[in-house]
Amino acid sequence: MSNKPFTFKQFKVNQDQCAMKIGTDAVLLGAWAPIDHKPFSVLDIGAGTGVLSLMLAQRCQAEIVDALEIDDAAYEQCVDNFEQSHWGDRLFCYHAALEEFVDEIEDTYNLIVCNPPFYAEDYKTQSTPRDLARFQDALPFKHLVEGASKLLSKQGVFSVIIPYKEEALFIALASEVNLYPNKKLHIKGNPSSEIKRSLIAFSFRESAIDSSVMIIENDRHDYTEDYINLTKDFYLKM
Repeated sequence: MSNKPFTFKQFKVNQDQCAMKIGTDAVLLGAWAPIDHKPFSVLDIGAGTGVLSLMLAQRCQAEIVDALEIDDAAYEQCVDNFEQSHWGDRLFCYHAALEEFVDEIEDTYNLIVCNPPFYAEDYKTQSTPRDLARFQDALPFKHLVEGASKLLSKQGVFSVIIPYKEEALFIALASEVNLYPNKKLHIKGNPSSEIKRSLIAFSFRESAIDSSVMIIENDRHDYTEDYINLTKDFYLKM
């Protein structure tokens, strides 16, 4: 993955100090996360470069856009990226773990977003139990949904992007803290590929699920109209 700065239409993101480089997942979530409820406050859990916070600051008028990052180098880079943007007065990054933040913060947020880290399928070993242990260690779903449920306002929305194969588990864990899926977008790389990612928006309200599928490319570098429409406000060449 590149260490070069990533330039979007309205902001630039430095990423040389972050383990998690900017990829399609983050851009999809930042462009898709529902904002029709006009959030006043936004929280980005595990911010990394801060790209999700920056995208949401561009998309909506939220007066508070907070980010949470535990890694020292990523935290410093996130702060720097915020300060260099047009929305520096609305953006703030906390250097803390989620559990620590939950204990200290009394406020709630109208929109919470998270692009959690997970082990790429390429790095799987021959030991299934070991793989599962490493996966859950890398992405503590239970901690994430519990933290989100405590930080989310009553009418708020919690949006994530996760591997499609983990969707059922994530929804089951979320339901234990009274968070229910209202909207889902399944992502396919091309028309013949399997669904690889799930974008899910949760709230404390049970409802029918608005579910759809998006294909990113018709062919190599031939992007679909749906993908272009979703990301054109951000990517320079869309």
